[in-house]
Amino acid sequence: MKLKRALLLFCCSLLPAWGGAVVIHQEKSLYRNILVYEERGLRCMKFGIHDSGRQSCISLTDPDTLVLNYTRLVLSALYLQPAPQNILIIGLGGGTMPGVLRKIYPDIPIDCVEIDQAVVNVAKTFFGFAPDPRIQVFVEDGRVFVKHALKRQRRYDLILLDAFDHISVPEHMTTREFLQEVKALLQPQGVLVANTFASGRLYDAESATYAAVFGEYFNVQSGNRVVLAKKDGLPADLAIRQGAERVEPHLRRFGAGKEWLLPLFAPPAPWPPETRILTDQYSPANLLNGRY
Repeated sequence: MKLKRALLLFCCSLLPAWGGAVVIHQEKSLYRNILVYEERGLRCMKFGIHDSGRQSCISLTDPDTLVLNYTRLVLSALYLQPAPQNILIIGLGGGTMPGVLRKIYPDIPIDCVEIDQAVVNVAKTFFGFAPDPRIQVFVEDGRVFVKHALKRQRRYDLILLDAFDHISVPEHMTTREFLQEVKALLQPQGVLVANTFASGRLYDAESATYAAVFGEYFNVQSGNRVVLAKKDGLPADLAIRQGAERVEPHLRRFGAGKEWLLPLFAPPAPWPPETRILTDQYSPANLLNGRY
């Protein structure tokens, strides 16, 4: 481990500083520019030199610290499904979420889907992502994986949608048709949690689209926004609180206790009645996000 760290520091000295941070890895993959840098005790991955967003961050001193706010919000899904028997994660990043869920549920299978082999390699090399016999990584497009999983009659208790490029959620994974496929992939009491946008026109379009597929769902929002939906409809408040009590010892370890998470459960803000649902024929996510 000391030798690996020494070699890493040597390599860092050969790369330029970026915005006050130390760049430790940079590459152009088939899909994106990948940048890994260290700053103020954090190591982060970002896609694109000029984009301000971060796809993943870890603390260099405390592996249980969840640096990015949305990772704590995602854990709210366990209130609705505290005992999943299997999990699907679409979008790997640095591997933070499979790592956390492995610590909470050490014996269940977790399938991870990531389109970019370079991201998988970076997660392993720089972020401590360590697949084991129960963590499988599939390098393919998330929507293609979902279609194949449906044909194989695969079903999941918990599905996390966390696929982002450097600008937006990939357009073909924002549509009504895709969400219908994901819903079909859930077990009867399965839960979907999606990391998505907190404002703007895309917020309205995504809100309307999730409602068209799942009916009522929760926004769990604190800066970031995650959508929380259940295949068989939202549970009663009592069931949510019972789920929170059940997983509380695990979530406190990661700084996501019930006193913080439960008050964040809310219905989505209303969207204009003329909001158009995203479909395979109409899904201009990048335009609605105001990035082009």
